Amino acid sequence: MLFHRTTRVTSWRRVTATLSAAALGVGLLAGCGSGAADKKSDDAPAAASGAFPVSVEHAFGSTEITEAPQRVVTVGYTDDQAVLALGTKPVGMVDQYPNPAGKSPDINTQWPWVKAEWGDTRPEVIMNNGDSGPNYEKIAALRPDLIVAVYSEIDRAGYDKLSKIAPTVGRTKGEKVPFSAPWQDNAVQIAKALGKGDEGTKLVAGIQGKLDAAKKAHPEFAGQTAVALSWYKDSVAPFTSTDVRGRLVTGTGFSYQTKIDKIADGNFSTELSPERVDLVDVDRIFVIADKADQDALKKFKLFTNLDAVKSGKVSYVLDSEGPAVGAAMSQGTLLSLPYAIDELVKSVG
Repeated sequence: MLFHRTTRVTSWRRVTATLSAAALGVGLLAGCGSGAADKKSDDAPAAASGAFPVSVEHAFGSTEITEAPQRVVTVGYTDDQAVLALGTKPVGMVDQYPNPAGKSPDINTQWPWVKAEWGDTRPEVIMNNGDSGPNYEKIAALRPDLIVAVYSEIDRAGYDKLSKIAPTVGRTKGEKVPFSAPWQDNAVQIAKALGKGDEGTKLVAGIQGKLDAAKKAHPEFAGQTAVALSWYKDSVAPFTSTDVRGRLVTGTGFSYQTKIDKIADGNFSTELSPERVDLVDVDRIFVIADKADQDALKKFKLFTNLDAVKSGKVSYVLDSEGPAVGAAMSQGTLLSLPYAIDELVKSVG
């Protein structure tokens, strides 16, 4: 399985390339005369009007957006989905899952929960998962009037480069470690940047209602401890309780195996050494992995010998293959969560 942000900790290198002001200017000038950028403009509908101007606080300060953005570039791994849910099609986005060579359209625009929203629009890919950082010149060429970098590991240097191109909104002010903020906070942060804070809050409330309904329908979940995990480099790789997958599991009523958090030491996931595999021997295990990795895990004796596995308390969900339930869980967005909640509950059976 290709290693990417959605399935475990990548050592996503900090943005270290130095982009000079002159180079950035070239990108901006190129954008003004770019046929590709003009085509994207045709594909990108005008954003619905919201309340402007708005000022959004984030980890790097405060950004003022004076009018409804028409051309939005999303630098966060799943930020495009929140923007889509609020009625705007980004002109640039990150490929969170690697697109198979020669496959078109991009699978990141074809998930069941986003396909209708994207329609025939084909956004520019400004970063692939695992890249050292976004392509700043490509972003500039798209002539954005708003850059969203919320579910992102962009640091201060990266933010400063982005803000030279267009007003940029970073991750939430309270998020000390990238990818640790609740999905609710990320969604509202993006909604505010689009002048649609109230609409974002309502969408969040709707999903919270769906989670509450799942809890009510399955009170037995409350008495069980659970963990979500993957398989990486011949190791069991569980996610933490603060990762979006952990938050989804607890959102449906389960308690989480929080001992994983201590071992992860601030990361959203960790690999367990053979002697610590017992930490995932809980009441319910959710395995997020495509078929090849599921098959490998099922041959790993330290895993198959766990009491939870022997008693059939494991939910195996495909990641990017088939119904892609794992991808929906891993994205944890306004668009993917309703699908993920239904499928997670169904997987417990």
